[in-house]
Amino acid sequence: QGIPGCPKVKMGTAGDYFRKLEQTVKDSRYLPKWVGELYLEYHRGTYTSMAKNKRYNRKSEFLYQDTEFLSSLAMLFGREYPQQFINQGWETILLNQFHDIIPGSSIREVYEDSTKQYEEIIGVGKELVNKATEGIGAQIDLKEQSVVVYNTLAFNRDDIVTFEVPSDVTYPCIVDDKGQMLPCQVVEGEDGKRSAIFFAHGLPPKGYKAFTLQDRKVDWDMSMKVSSTHLENEYFSVEIDDKGTFTSIFDKANMREVLQAGQRGNQIQAFEDKPMRHDNWDIDIYYQEKMWEVDEVEKVEVLEHGPIRSRVRIQKKFMDSTIIQNIYMYKDIPRIDFDTYIDWKEDDVVLKAAFPVDVHSDKATYEIQFGNVERPTHWNTSWDYARFEVCAHKWADLSEEGFGVSLLNDCKYGHDIKDGVMRITLLKCGKYPNPVADREEHRFIYSIYSHSGDWRDGGTVKMGYQLNVPIYARVEQPHKGTLPSALSMIGVNCDNVIIETVKKAEDSNDLIIRMYECYNKRTDVKVAFFKPLLKVVECNMMEKAIQPVDVQENTFSFQIKPYEIKTFKLTV
Repeated sequence: QGIPGCPKVKMGTAGDYFRKLEQTVKDSRYLPKWVGELYLEYHRGTYTSMAKNKRYNRKSEFLYQDTEFLSSLAMLFGREYPQQFINQGWETILLNQFHDIIPGSSIREVYEDSTKQYEEIIGVGKELVNKATEGIGAQIDLKEQSVVVYNTLAFNRDDIVTFEVPSDVTYPCIVDDKGQMLPCQVVEGEDGKRSAIFFAHGLPPKGYKAFTLQDRKVDWDMSMKVSSTHLENEYFSVEIDDKGTFTSIFDKANMREVLQAGQRGNQIQAFEDKPMRHDNWDIDIYYQEKMWEVDEVEKVEVLEHGPIRSRVRIQKKFMDSTIIQNIYMYKDIPRIDFDTYIDWKEDDVVLKAAFPVDVHSDKATYEIQFGNVERPTHWNTSWDYARFEVCAHKWADLSEEGFGVSLLNDCKYGHDIKDGVMRITLLKCGKYPNPVADREEHRFIYSIYSHSGDWRDGGTVKMGYQLNVPIYARVEQPHKGTLPSALSMIGVNCDNVIIETVKKAEDSNDLIIRMYECYNKRTDVKVAFFKPLLKVVECNMMEKAIQPVDVQENTFSFQIKPYEIKTFKLTV
């Protein structure tokens, strides 16, 4: 009967409630509208807590996207698509994105289980990639021993390729499709096996390209300069001090210093982290009151000086923990990588890397899922002040008119940018509910990428993908086949549209193609496929048809709105 003066309660379903609510507020001019992100002024530590788990997540997501694409390409050439194994992998990835697992706020036993699950699906994913590339490679017409390189990204890629050197090859030498010899550098592979690297130009979008592998000794150009205090290539000149930090990063292309005058880059900063509540959930703003620079350098040594890349290793000590950074500079890539290993043994510490850059801007741009957002670089208001720690995916960028700096990463999410100081949060080690949070070994990469113009002009989106998405390479013996030496499965005619997903449809042998717009730019898009298309249907993310799309042989066109996500089903 209800209580007089109180609202009446009626049992029903959530669907019924929201349908009734929709009718109640429909066309109401009093209904408030929010524009922009809904920033939660709380739980900022969840961007960073349990860093190893977050790394597993990032690597697994990209691995299974790559698996879907390569398996789809192999399916078009007669191979079976391993849908059951791919779906099982995604289900495990999604399970571990559950609250509180991925935020880093679960108990210790959860992460023991999670680690086992991630390692299992990563093993399965790598095996599926190997089967797909093996199946494709076996059908390529190769007249000589070759390195077949697979680019799973949807744009032309110029990047470094790593391959395992066959035992019968003493001096690996790469020859491209124009007969030009490419510099090759022998390095130690991740598994300790003898590997080699070379810089490949023009890897086709969502496709492959074969390079001839020869055994020939060549004296390559060694124009890069490297020592324990100085690194230099055609893009940068870097000075390193006795604390292992950069006192100068001079951008040769833009003829300007990247760092603020008198400041040092790549400072590793340790802060006391004792939030008032929720150890592994929160970072409170007063963490900045107590900071120690990690500057106890134990060793600096040059480990590589070759025609493709140079490497300086810096080893530091912080209390009982060890931090080892391999700093890479490349002959043909305008980016500096900090490949980092940490054996961490501390509690109640937030660890950051800082770059005070000489860029004037009152806002910074941060990548999020399928887009990016701008946030202030000042604390003018309480809302600005509250965003002292923000999240980003593969990159954060600070740009002024004509010049900018991007801070890239391969598995980190916490950032702060204020007064020109760009910082990325590396570790956060609270003690509740997991008393040993982050007390383990960590591996990650972050990078500095300076560019002309803003992040759009500088190609930061593509550079972020290149840091995160590996190139796959297989050495193939000569054999006959029906496939050409280079092939692009699918591509678009514009830089601001990224094809993220290529997979088999859940309920048919059609292909699902998902893409998004990343520049906030309305664009007329043309998609080109490598063979004639029978039918194209625009669909939603559940792969349900919305409307047919006109097809012109192997292409179709449409308009995409700013930051819009589009999904299409292709019948080949």
